[in-house]
Amino acid sequence: MIEIGDFRISRVEEVVLDEPTDLLGGLDDSIIAANRDWMVPNFYSEERHVLYSMIHCWILRRGDRTIIVDTGGGDDRDRPLSPRFHMQKRHLDRGLAAAGVDFEAVDTVFLTHLHVDHVGWNTRLEGDRFVPTFPNARYLVSARELEARDPGRGAASKPPASWNTYLDAVKPVLDAGLVDVVEGTESLGDGLDMIQIPGHAPGMMGLRVRSKGQEAVFITDVMHQPLQVLYPQWNSKFCENQDMARETRAKVLKHAADEGALLLPSHYGRPFCGFARRDGSGYRFEPAPDVL
Repeated sequence: MIEIGDFRISRVEEVVLDEPTDLLGGLDDSIIAANRDWMVPNFYSEERHVLYSMIHCWILRRGDRTIIVDTGGGDDRDRPLSPRFHMQKRHLDRGLAAAGVDFEAVDTVFLTHLHVDHVGWNTRLEGDRFVPTFPNARYLVSARELEARDPGRGAASKPPASWNTYLDAVKPVLDAGLVDVVEGTESLGDGLDMIQIPGHAPGMMGLRVRSKGQEAVFITDVMHQPLQVLYPQWNSKFCENQDMARETRAKVLKHAADEGALLLPSHYGRPFCGFARRDGSGYRFEPAPDVL
């Protein structure tokens, strides 16, 4: 458990994936050798020559308030274009229940963006249809992301198989009237503020948490791997706007270093989060204490 003032932060893991090193442009054996002392074993496997990529959701609590940040890849999903998420049975719902999450008591689901690995447990399969997993929550979704993923709007020219994520994980919560469409600049009160962090996805949002002089920022896929703290010019191959992704990463790193903010990304290996500390003209990664 991480404590940021009055907030408690925990995580529930869905799966650990092997990520080929070509995830990051610029990564080669010499970079791995130069950083081996801190990359192995939590972020890189020498035996398989792969990076580790966590798929998990974050849980943010304060008093009786429970916020879920992203919802993983999901089970029972038809994902022909994403084999790693196709018709899986990983049971993130069981992990959430074991962590004390009452699905009916969750008040907010904060969706950083609408990629396949971030929205899957928005819904669950009930009979032959997908229904909202958190029936009393408000699902916060970026207007720009909705436009980009909607088969009737921004995604109209994309292959129909790519629409499945929207149709089974987003549309059911829209149809249930559970979605609040936001710009990504709004305040949620209690020291919680949305921030716009586009690039990896056009409407990607982060969530800044401030309490009692401490700060943490859920930065989702601004950085897929902690190596990007050292090499912020490197993008993931999944970043949709490469130039904007670099600009956003530079802003996030500067803010984190200036404010001493804890960075909470979506895919880092253990301990899953950390700090960006200034190191000459750049930054170094400092893992958070291993408390999760």
